[in-house]
Amino acid sequence: MKKRKLSILLGSALFAAALCHASNPLDLGEVRTADPSGHVWADGRMYLYVSHDEECQEDFWMKDWLIYSSEDLVNWTSHGAALSVDDLSWADNYAWAPDAAYKDGKYYFCFPAGTGHKDRVNPENSTKWMGIGIAESDSPTGPFKDMIGAPLWTEPYANDPCLFVDDDGEAYLYFHGGNGHDWLVAKMADDMRSVEGDFVKMDMGGHEPKMEGPWVFKRGDLYYFTMPENNRELSHYVSHSPLGPWEYRGVFMEQESESNNHHSIVEFKGQWILFYHRWLDIDSDCGPQRHVCAEYLSFDENGTILEVERSSEGVGRSNKS
Repeated sequence: MKKRKLSILLGSALFAAALCHASNPLDLGEVRTADPSGHVWADGRMYLYVSHDEECQEDFWMKDWLIYSSEDLVNWTSHGAALSVDDLSWADNYAWAPDAAYKDGKYYFCFPAGTGHKDRVNPENSTKWMGIGIAESDSPTGPFKDMIGAPLWTEPYANDPCLFVDDDGEAYLYFHGGNGHDWLVAKMADDMRSVEGDFVKMDMGGHEPKMEGPWVFKRGDLYYFTMPENNRELSHYVSHSPLGPWEYRGVFMEQESESNNHHSIVEFKGQWILFYHRWLDIDSDCGPQRHVCAEYLSFDENGTILEVERSSEGVGRSNKS
């Protein structure tokens, strides 16, 4: 027992020491990363599933997704690509914001991908289409395989999936849908290879701004629906059910430079962490590029998320809240 306590204390000390050297953006290597989906699996490590921006890419033409893991949020191990559009028979582009989940001994990688071209000058000429796929693996680092060889559905147009598995094992897929079909959720089948029933249009309490990138998590007996409101500032709702109705609680991270944001919120070693991305002009010939960052996140006594400010220290600073 004494050895176990000593091991825990040593691990906590090493974790605290490592945080003293953390900074934003996260050190994920010489690649462009965005849309971080953070998860802590049974081994206690933090896993990040991210989209991969190509240098000077055209209109978010993206080809694969990357995986990283860490024991301290400072030193990150690259596990390579989770999946590539080259592995898909139904899409060849738009490897956008992914998510992941664990259920019944399998790890699931949920991803948007598509085809075609978006004509921003003459929208009537656009051929772009996007759908959501799901791949599975026996390991959190893959290899992941597209087991159904098709998107989960073709209508409506959809991207930015959030795959949430509740305490009772039921899985729900929240997503950003085109043509005004926002605020939708679908229940996943037990085998996680299809959706059951109709899409549910959730009751958001009358506040339904333009949004992207939903992220759902549970803390205590409250469910949180969070998203980039107006594609810019991060805001949140709460509910006592994963299907709502939802109560709007407001913005917790303001927009920056009129740029998009995409995030995830996860508890790690007793502390809640917000992962997000920033557009920073660091070392590119193309101007500001996206970089994954992290901050501490806290709640008030009613469960409302407190305002989070961007920092260069990130999770390296002392968290006094």
